Amino acid sequence: MATAGPRSFSAAEVRARCAQGACLVSCRRRLYDLSGFVRLHPGGEQLLRRRAGTDVSAALDGPPHRHSENARRWLEQYYVGDIEPGDEQGSQMLSGGCWVTQSLDHAMPWVFGPDLVDWQKPLLWQVGYLGEKYDEWVHQPVDRPIRLFHSDFLEFLSKTAWYVVFMVWTPVVLYLSWVSYTSLAQGNTRLFASFTTEYSIPVHKYYFPFIFLLGMILWSLLEYLIHRFVFHMKPPASNYYLITLHFLLHGQHHKSPFDSSRLVFPPVPASLVIGFFYGVLRLLLPEVLGLSIFVGGLCGYVIYDMMHYYLHYGSPKKGTYLYGLKAYHVKHHFEHQKSGFGISTRFWDYPFQTLIPEETFKKED
Repeated sequence: MATAGPRSFSAAEVRARCAQGACLVSCRRRLYDLSGFVRLHPGGEQLLRRRAGTDVSAALDGPPHRHSENARRWLEQYYVGDIEPGDEQGSQMLSGGCWVTQSLDHAMPWVFGPDLVDWQKPLLWQVGYLGEKYDEWVHQPVDRPIRLFHSDFLEFLSKTAWYVVFMVWTPVVLYLSWVSYTSLAQGNTRLFASFTTEYSIPVHKYYFPFIFLLGMILWSLLEYLIHRFVFHMKPPASNYYLITLHFLLHGQHHKSPFDSSRLVFPPVPASLVIGFFYGVLRLLLPEVLGLSIFVGGLCGYVIYDMMHYYLHYGSPKKGTYLYGLKAYHVKHHFEHQKSGFGISTRFWDYPFQTLIPEETFKKED
């Protein structure tokens, strides 16, 4: 049986879809329906805010610009058909509130090869067999959910909604903050007391906010180091287990960056990691001092996870700090995977010289 060719759309059909709230993009007569994705794009919300106007081209952020290869691959997922010959110009300016332009890129369409994995089966046990193809494959993002495990129970533990992180860890932060402060108020905590009593330094309860802040700063550094050196390690092509581990830790997120159930750290595995860092601080510092730093770091982690989710699903206003941070993080996902490791802040990208060049934001989206 012959396979049906791509569907053709007239300008009238495109207008009708726009009138129903669709957001369509065309390039060289190829039509893409971005209705479900436009809000996730850094400039998408700005476009939607101007939908009531008749001059839809005003929603474009500057002149046409170059897109990364991954952006072009990503767009092809939303291909719905072709505009009928002769109707292209008629679909440029629509009063229904959708954006249609023919100059998105000079290299469309992208030609896809065969998929390297079976998306109908759990991916975790497949990716290790990709070998030398894994690194390129995992950094070519797709817009589809990922299943990791055969077991429904393990699959449940590997996913979570963003608000669960806030609901689980915020009470812990508040309780441990109270415990830390009241313990310091007893006046029994001293630095270097295990080495000398004469020159030990008392730690007063008034120091707690500064110790808490130190914990948040240390977390931001730890976040950067883990993201750069653990999450973005390049596993040896010959090592099935390291490839599998990389995909479990972070590769899954780069492969499907808008899988909403995998944008924050699920509480059960997070508890194991958090418990490990608490144990390290207990070994290195006096109990109450270590706890005070720990709770500041835990608060930093909660802020980090909430920020990460917002950078993927939020719609910050153009020109704000969060808008710039969202665009920065999108760049990290789609083109600059070896730089731009800061999520809640770009601060550590400066001293470690992993900042995404500013000029890339002027030439590309």
